[in-house]
Amino acid sequence: RCIRRSYLCGEDSYSGNNFDHRRSWLVDKIKFLSTVFLIDIAAYAIMSNHYHLVLKVNRSKALNLTNNEVIERWYQLYHGCVLVDRYRSGEKLDSSHMLKINEIVDEWRSRLYDISWFMRNLNEFIARKANKEDDCTGKFWEGRFQSQALLDESAVLSCMMYVDLNPIRAKEANTLLESDFTSIQERLKQYQPFKKQTNSQKINIRKKLDFTIIQQPKFLLEFGNTSNNNTIPFTLDDYLELADFSSRLIVPNKCGSVSKSTPNILVVLNIKANSWLKAIQHFRRHYANFAGSRESLIKFAHSHNHSWYKGSA
Repeated sequence: RCIRRSYLCGEDSYSGNNFDHRRSWLVDKIKFLSTVFLIDIAAYAIMSNHYHLVLKVNRSKALNLTNNEVIERWYQLYHGCVLVDRYRSGEKLDSSHMLKINEIVDEWRSRLYDISWFMRNLNEFIARKANKEDDCTGKFWEGRFQSQALLDESAVLSCMMYVDLNPIRAKEANTLLESDFTSIQERLKQYQPFKKQTNSQKINIRKKLDFTIIQQPKFLLEFGNTSNNNTIPFTLDDYLELADFSSRLIVPNKCGSVSKSTPNILVVLNIKANSWLKAIQHFRRHYANFAGSRESLIKFAHSHNHSWYKGSA
Protein backbone atom coordinates (compact mmCIF):
# COMPACT_ATOMS: atom_id res chain seq x y z
CA ARG A 1 0.00 0.00 0.00
CA CYS A 2 1.19 3.49 -0.88
CA ILE A 3 2.07 5.81 2.03
CA ARG A 4 1.93 9.32 0.56
CA ARG A 5 -1.02 11.56 -0.17
CA SER A 6 -0.47 11.20 -3.92
CA TYR A 7 -1.89 7.86 -4.93
CA LEU A 8 0.14 5.07 -6.46
CA CYS A 9 -1.85 4.95 -9.67
CA GLY A 10 -5.02 6.95 -9.22
CA GLU A 11 -6.45 10.46 -9.37
CA ASP A 12 -5.09 12.66 -6.56
CA SER A 13 -7.91 15.02 -5.60
CA TYR A 14 -5.52 17.15 -3.49
CA SER A 15 -2.98 17.98 -6.19
CA GLY A 16 -5.16 17.32 -9.22
CA ASN A 17 -2.52 15.03 -10.75
CA ASN A 18 -3.30 11.69 -12.36
CA PHE A 19 -0.96 8.76 -11.82
CA ASP A 20 -2.74 6.08 -13.81
CA HIS A 21 0.32 5.64 -16.03
CA ARG A 22 2.11 4.03 -13.08
CA ARG A 23 -0.16 1.00 -13.37
CA SER A 24 1.69 0.06 -16.55
CA TRP A 25 4.98 0.30 -14.67
CA LEU A 26 3.76 -2.30 -12.22
CA VAL A 27 2.25 -4.69 -14.76
CA ASP A 28 5.34 -4.57 -16.99
CA LYS A 29 7.72 -5.10 -14.05
CA ILE A 30 5.64 -7.96 -12.61
CA LYS A 31 5.70 -9.77 -15.94
CA PHE A 32 9.42 -9.20 -16.41
CA LEU A 33 10.25 -10.49 -12.93
CA SER A 34 8.17 -13.62 -13.56
CA THR A 35 10.54 -14.48 -16.43
CA VAL A 36 13.59 -14.11 -14.17
CA PHE A 37 12.32 -15.57 -10.91
CA LEU A 38 10.83 -19.06 -10.63
CA ILE A 39 7.56 -17.47 -9.52
CA ASP A 40 4.42 -17.53 -11.67
CA ILE A 41 1.65 -14.90 -11.70
CA ALA A 42 -1.80 -16.43 -11.17
CA ALA A 43 -3.72 -13.18 -10.65
CA TYR A 44 -3.10 -9.46 -10.14
CA ALA A 45 -5.04 -6.26 -9.59
CA ILE A 46 -3.45 -2.80 -9.64
CA MET A 47 -5.62 -0.40 -7.65
CA SER A 48 -5.28 3.35 -7.02
CA ASN A 49 -3.13 3.14 -3.87
CA HIS A 50 -2.28 -0.56 -3.52
CA TYR A 51 -1.99 -3.78 -5.49
CA HIS A 52 -2.66 -7.50 -5.07
CA LEU A 53 -0.77 -10.52 -6.43
CA VAL A 54 -1.45 -14.25 -6.35
CA LEU A 55 1.86 -16.06 -6.85
CA LYS A 56 2.93 -19.66 -7.34
CA VAL A 57 6.47 -20.55 -6.25
CA ASN A 58 8.09 -23.11 -8.55
CA ARG A 59 10.79 -24.41 -6.20
CA SER A 60 11.31 -27.74 -8.00
CA LYS A 61 12.08 -25.98 -11.29
CA ALA A 62 14.58 -23.70 -9.54
CA LEU A 63 16.41 -26.67 -8.05
CA ASN A 64 16.68 -28.25 -11.49
CA LEU A 65 18.34 -25.21 -13.08
CA THR A 66 21.99 -25.54 -14.01
CA ASN A 67 24.52 -23.14 -12.47
CA ASN A 68 24.84 -21.31 -15.79
CA GLU A 69 21.07 -20.83 -16.02
CA VAL A 70 20.95 -19.44 -12.49
CA ILE A 71 23.81 -17.04 -13.25
CA GLU A 72 22.18 -15.76 -16.45
CA ARG A 73 18.90 -15.12 -14.64
CA TRP A 74 20.61 -13.37 -11.74
CA TYR A 75 22.64 -11.13 -14.05
CA GLN A 76 19.42 -9.76 -15.52
CA LEU A 77 18.84 -8.07 -12.14
CA TYR A 78 22.25 -7.55 -10.55
CA HIS A 79 25.92 -7.09 -11.48
CA GLY A 80 26.89 -10.35 -9.75
CA CYS A 81 30.47 -10.64 -8.44
CA VAL A 82 34.03 -10.56 -9.75
CA LEU A 83 34.64 -14.28 -9.27
CA VAL A 84 31.53 -15.23 -11.26
CA ASP A 85 32.53 -12.67 -13.92
CA ARG A 86 35.81 -14.54 -14.35
CA TYR A 87 33.92 -17.83 -14.64
CA ARG A 88 31.55 -16.39 -17.25
CA SER A 89 34.46 -15.10 -19.33
CA GLY A 90 35.76 -18.65 -19.69
CA GLU A 91 38.75 -18.34 -17.37
CA LYS A 92 40.00 -21.65 -15.96
CA LEU A 93 39.62 -21.61 -12.16
CA ASP A 94 40.96 -24.01 -9.55
CA SER A 95 38.77 -26.24 -7.38
CA SER A 96 38.68 -23.82 -4.42
CA HIS A 97 37.38 -21.03 -6.65
CA MET A 98 34.79 -23.35 -8.21
CA LEU A 99 33.61 -24.40 -4.75
CA LYS A 100 33.10 -20.76 -3.81
CA ILE A 101 31.22 -20.14 -7.08
CA ASN A 102 28.92 -23.07 -6.31
CA GLU A 103 28.16 -21.56 -2.89
CA ILE A 104 27.35 -18.19 -4.45
CA VAL A 105 25.15 -19.73 -7.15
CA ASP A 106 23.28 -21.85 -4.58
CA GLU A 107 22.46 -18.68 -2.66
CA TRP A 108 21.24 -16.97 -5.84
CA ARG A 109 19.19 -20.07 -6.71
CA SER A 110 17.36 -19.93 -3.36
CA ARG A 111 16.60 -16.24 -3.94
CA LEU A 112 15.11 -16.95 -7.36
CA TYR A 113 12.13 -18.71 -5.75
CA ASP A 114 11.89 -16.41 -2.72
CA ILE A 115 8.80 -14.16 -2.66
CA SER A 116 10.61 -11.63 -0.47
CA TRP A 117 13.29 -11.10 -3.14
CA PHE A 118 10.62 -10.90 -5.84
CA MET A 119 8.72 -8.21 -3.93
CA ARG A 120 11.92 -6.39 -3.03
CA ASN A 121 12.79 -6.00 -6.70
CA LEU A 122 9.28 -4.93 -7.63
CA ASN A 123 8.68 -2.42 -4.83
CA GLU A 124 12.15 -0.86 -4.98
CA PHE A 125 11.82 -0.31 -8.73
CA ILE A 126 8.43 1.41 -8.38
CA ALA A 127 9.51 3.49 -5.37
CA ARG A 128 12.64 4.79 -7.10
CA LYS A 129 10.79 5.60 -10.30
CA ALA A 130 7.90 7.31 -8.50
CA ASN A 131 10.28 9.32 -6.29
CA LYS A 132 12.16 10.48 -9.36
CA GLU A 133 8.93 11.54 -11.03
CA ASP A 134 7.76 13.35 -7.87
CA ASP A 135 11.23 14.88 -7.36
CA CYS A 136 11.42 13.75 -3.75
CA THR A 137 13.04 11.17 -1.48
CA GLY A 138 11.91 8.92 1.35
CA LYS A 139 9.47 6.09 1.80
CA PHE A 140 6.94 5.33 -0.91
CA TRP A 141 5.38 2.17 0.53
CA GLU A 142 3.50 1.99 3.83
CA GLY A 143 5.51 -1.03 4.97
CA ARG A 144 6.60 -4.54 4.08
CA PHE A 145 4.18 -6.56 1.97
CA GLN A 146 1.69 -8.90 3.65
CA SER A 147 1.30 -12.47 2.44
CA GLN A 148 -0.99 -15.43 3.00
CA ALA A 149 -0.17 -19.05 2.14
CA LEU A 150 -2.96 -20.73 0.13
CA LEU A 151 -3.24 -24.28 1.46
CA ASP A 152 -5.74 -25.89 -0.91
CA GLU A 153 -7.70 -25.47 -4.13
CA SER A 154 -10.61 -23.64 -2.49
CA ALA A 155 -8.19 -21.07 -1.05
CA VAL A 156 -6.50 -20.56 -4.43
CA LEU A 157 -9.87 -20.12 -6.12
CA SER A 158 -11.36 -17.70 -3.59
CA CYS A 159 -8.16 -15.63 -3.34
CA MET A 160 -7.86 -15.30 -7.13
CA MET A 161 -11.49 -14.27 -7.34
CA TYR A 162 -11.05 -11.78 -4.48
CA VAL A 163 -8.17 -10.18 -6.39
CA ASP A 164 -9.85 -10.20 -9.81
CA LEU A 165 -13.05 -8.63 -8.45
CA ASN A 166 -11.26 -5.80 -6.61
CA PRO A 167 -12.27 -3.01 -9.06
CA ILE A 168 -15.91 -4.13 -9.06
CA ARG A 169 -16.00 -4.40 -5.28
CA ALA A 170 -14.42 -0.92 -5.02
CA LYS A 171 -16.96 0.41 -7.58
CA GLU A 172 -14.19 1.43 -9.96
CA ALA A 173 -15.65 -0.83 -12.68
CA ASN A 174 -19.04 -2.28 -13.53
CA THR A 175 -17.95 -5.35 -15.46
CA LEU A 176 -15.02 -7.75 -15.58
CA LEU A 177 -13.99 -6.46 -19.00
CA GLU A 178 -13.94 -2.88 -17.66
CA SER A 179 -11.70 -3.87 -14.74
CA ASP A 180 -8.53 -2.24 -16.02
CA PHE A 181 -5.11 -3.58 -15.00
CA THR A 182 -6.39 -6.89 -13.68
CA SER A 183 -5.56 -10.43 -14.71
CA ILE A 184 -9.24 -11.22 -15.37
CA GLN A 185 -9.43 -8.44 -17.97
CA GLU A 186 -6.27 -9.71 -19.65
CA ARG A 187 -7.62 -13.26 -19.75
CA LEU A 188 -10.99 -12.13 -21.12
CA LYS A 189 -9.43 -10.04 -23.90
CA GLN A 190 -7.40 -13.07 -24.97
CA TYR A 191 -10.35 -15.42 -24.63
CA GLN A 192 -13.04 -13.50 -26.51
CA PRO A 193 -11.58 -13.85 -30.05
CA PHE A 194 -11.15 -17.59 -29.41
CA LYS A 195 -14.77 -17.90 -28.27
CA LYS A 196 -16.04 -16.09 -31.36
CA GLN A 197 -13.97 -18.33 -33.60
CA THR A 198 -15.19 -21.54 -31.98
CA ASN A 199 -18.80 -20.34 -32.20
CA SER A 200 -18.57 -19.34 -35.88
CA GLN A 201 -16.48 -22.24 -37.18
CA LYS A 202 -16.63 -25.99 -36.82
CA ILE A 203 -13.16 -27.14 -35.80
CA ASN A 204 -12.09 -30.58 -34.70
CA ILE A 205 -11.39 -31.39 -31.05
CA ARG A 206 -7.62 -31.56 -31.45
CA LYS A 207 -7.39 -28.06 -32.92
CA LYS A 208 -9.69 -26.75 -30.22
CA LEU A 209 -7.49 -28.16 -27.48
CA ASP A 210 -4.34 -26.68 -29.05
CA PHE A 211 -5.97 -23.28 -29.44
CA THR A 212 -7.24 -23.37 -25.86
CA ILE A 213 -3.64 -23.48 -24.69
CA ILE A 214 -2.45 -20.77 -27.10
CA GLN A 215 -5.18 -18.28 -26.28
CA GLN A 216 -4.17 -17.93 -22.61
CA PRO A 217 -1.99 -14.89 -21.76
CA LYS A 218 1.72 -15.55 -22.14
CA PHE A 219 2.91 -14.10 -18.82
CA LEU A 220 0.15 -15.51 -16.61
CA LEU A 221 -0.02 -18.97 -15.09
CA GLU A 222 -2.30 -21.05 -17.30
CA PHE A 223 -5.51 -22.74 -16.28
CA GLY A 224 -5.38 -26.48 -16.74
CA ASN A 225 -6.49 -29.36 -14.56
CA THR A 226 -5.72 -31.08 -11.25
CA SER A 227 -3.35 -33.58 -12.88
CA ASN A 228 -0.91 -30.85 -14.02
CA ASN A 229 1.02 -29.23 -11.15
CA ASN A 230 2.29 -26.45 -13.43
CA THR A 231 -1.17 -25.00 -14.08
CA ILE A 232 -4.03 -23.57 -12.04
CA PRO A 233 -6.16 -26.65 -11.19
CA PHE A 234 -9.34 -25.43 -12.93
CA THR A 235 -10.43 -24.93 -16.52
CA LEU A 236 -10.54 -21.41 -17.90
CA ASP A 237 -14.19 -21.81 -18.94
CA ASP A 238 -15.21 -22.78 -15.41
CA TYR A 239 -13.26 -19.90 -13.87
CA LEU A 240 -14.75 -17.27 -16.19
CA GLU A 241 -18.23 -18.65 -15.53
CA LEU A 242 -17.60 -18.37 -11.78
CA ALA A 243 -16.17 -14.84 -12.17
CA ASP A 244 -19.32 -13.66 -13.98
CA PHE A 245 -21.53 -15.36 -11.36
CA SER A 246 -19.53 -13.79 -8.52
CA SER A 247 -19.57 -10.29 -10.01
CA ARG A 248 -23.36 -10.43 -10.18
CA LEU A 249 -23.52 -11.50 -6.54
CA ILE A 250 -21.45 -8.48 -5.52
CA VAL A 251 -23.42 -6.05 -7.70
CA PRO A 252 -27.09 -7.20 -7.46
CA ASN A 253 -28.40 -4.42 -9.75
CA LYS A 254 -25.97 -5.33 -12.54
CA CYS A 255 -27.51 -5.90 -15.98
CA GLY A 256 -28.60 -9.50 -16.33
CA SER A 257 -29.74 -11.87 -13.63
CA VAL A 258 -27.78 -14.08 -11.26
CA SER A 259 -27.80 -17.63 -12.56
CA LYS A 260 -30.00 -19.93 -10.47
CA SER A 261 -27.63 -22.83 -11.07
CA THR A 262 -24.46 -22.98 -9.00
CA PRO A 263 -21.25 -22.84 -11.10
CA ASN A 264 -19.55 -26.17 -11.65
CA ILE A 265 -16.42 -25.31 -9.63
CA LEU A 266 -18.41 -24.58 -6.48
CA VAL A 267 -20.28 -27.87 -6.84
CA VAL A 268 -17.05 -29.86 -7.25
CA LEU A 269 -15.40 -28.16 -4.27
CA ASN A 270 -18.61 -28.35 -2.21
CA ILE A 271 -18.71 -24.62 -1.52
CA LYS A 272 -22.08 -23.01 -0.74
CA ALA A 273 -23.00 -19.74 -2.44
CA ASN A 274 -23.33 -17.82 0.86
CA SER A 275 -19.92 -18.96 2.08
CA TRP A 276 -18.46 -18.13 -1.31
CA LEU A 277 -19.81 -14.58 -1.24
CA LYS A 278 -18.27 -13.96 2.20
CA ALA A 279 -14.94 -15.38 1.02
CA ILE A 280 -14.63 -13.16 -2.06
CA GLN A 281 -15.73 -10.04 -0.19
CA HIS A 282 -13.66 -10.40 2.98
CA PHE A 283 -10.89 -12.84 2.08
CA ARG A 284 -8.00 -11.02 3.77
CA ARG A 285 -9.96 -10.39 6.98
CA HIS A 286 -11.26 -13.94 7.16
CA TYR A 287 -7.77 -15.48 7.37
CA ALA A 288 -4.36 -14.56 8.81
CA ASN A 289 -1.08 -15.96 7.45
CA PHE A 290 -2.71 -19.11 6.07
CA ALA A 291 -5.91 -19.58 4.07
CA GLY A 292 -7.90 -22.69 3.23
CA SER A 293 -10.66 -24.99 4.35
CA ARG A 294 -11.18 -25.72 8.04
CA GLU A 295 -9.60 -29.16 7.64
CA SER A 296 -6.54 -27.76 5.83
CA LEU A 297 -6.01 -25.03 8.44
CA ILE A 298 -6.25 -27.43 11.38
CA LYS A 299 -3.95 -29.97 9.71
CA PHE A 300 -1.36 -27.29 8.91
CA ALA A 301 -1.63 -25.79 12.41
CA HIS A 302 -0.98 -29.18 14.03
CA SER A 303 2.06 -29.75 11.78
CA HIS A 304 3.49 -26.48 13.18
CA ASN A 305 2.59 -27.32 16.81
CA HIS A 306 -0.36 -24.92 16.94
CA SER A 307 -3.90 -25.75 18.01
CA TRP A 308 -5.59 -23.68 15.31
CA TYR A 309 -5.19 -20.83 12.80
CA LYS A 310 -7.55 -17.93 12.15
CA GLY A 311 -10.31 -19.05 9.78
CA SER A 312 -10.61 -22.59 11.11
CA ALA A 313 -13.35 -21.77 13.61
